[in-house]
Amino acid sequence: MSFHPVASTLPVRWTKATASNPNENCVECGALNNAVVVRDGKNPDGPAHVYTAPTFAAFVKSVAVGGLVRATV
Repeated sequence: MSFHPVASTLPVRWTKATASNPNENCVECGALNNAVVVRDGKNPDGPAHVYTAPTFAAFVKSVAVGGLVRATV
């Protein structure tokens, strides 16, 4: 993973889940070369996290099969 300090400056078409509520927290994703960038939808000028496409695909697969557990804080 890498980090970009200002997500809105990236040449990315940002998308979010259609089930997202515009007044709630949401994550937006976009494609950039062979990577996936992720930002906080309520803070478009904030940072973006950049993941390789295979890393992001593995994350999505883990979520889909219930392979992640919630951390206790």
